[in-house]
Amino acid sequence: MQFTKVENNKNSAILKISAKDQKGLVAAVTQFIAKYEGNIIDLEQHVDDIDQEFFMRVEWCLDQFKLSTTELESLFAEKIGQPFSMDWSINYSTVIPKMAIFVSKMSHCLLDILSRYQSGELRVDIPIIISNHQDLESIAKILKIEFVYLPITRENKQQQEAKQLALLKDKKIDFIVLARYMQILSEDFTAQYPNRVINIHHSFLPAFPGAKPYHSAHARGVKLIGATSHFVTVDLDEGPIITQEVARVAHTDSIDDLVRKGRDLEKITLARAIWHYVNHKILVWKNRTIVFR
Repeated sequence: MQFTKVENNKNSAILKISAKDQKGLVAAVTQFIAKYEGNIIDLEQHVDDIDQEFFMRVEWCLDQFKLSTTELESLFAEKIGQPFSMDWSINYSTVIPKMAIFVSKMSHCLLDILSRYQSGELRVDIPIIISNHQDLESIAKILKIEFVYLPITRENKQQQEAKQLALLKDKKIDFIVLARYMQILSEDFTAQYPNRVINIHHSFLPAFPGAKPYHSAHARGVKLIGATSHFVTVDLDEGPIITQEVARVAHTDSIDDLVRKGRDLEKITLARAIWHYVNHKILVWKNRTIVFR
């Protein structure tokens, strides 16, 4: 893509682990990496005291590492993963994920994402933007990103989602961002991308649902507004939370002030969630996330 900028020249592997807490976990992982000449550049761990579950993220440089990626994953599974009954995954810093953006009419989140993408802050490739309206097509054209318009009605929703899924498969999309996409994804759709669809919404739910939450919040005299970014699941707006942000409001703030502050929060919160995702900082466990620093 024309504006993809890969400014991070790290050649590293990122390992994420969850397992029942037990003695020797950290030693086994770090000794395995050291055995094959890996230099650890970042390590973070956490134990959930209630469920006694162990979580870990470790990143190491591959420049002098003695194993190929195939050998690494096979040997790790045999020597560490299976003996400790781990759930684990390995990602590589040199692999740039492909992200699809779904939008409707609101532009603030899309423009913010594309600005961060163009500057190289978000190390992603964006092959496609999909929308149920044509309002934002001109923005995609400026950056020469393919824009696909698929209007959705109650009658054609299933057929249009099938077209969306075909496009995503053709573009080899790794994850999806709903940048104020005002449609509810079906269970069949979300099942194709588990914990790979990121959504943003205001944090008034369920107190102030509907098309004008800021009007309702203003009428109630709220003192805090917020935004939540989360993974999409079949339970509407109840998927694992990635990031949340809040801002104080005062009695002097108008409805327009609340909308402005709310949209700022939405942009920041969504951008942070995407950054955490593409840098492999998120581990989903049950209906929660562990977001490593």
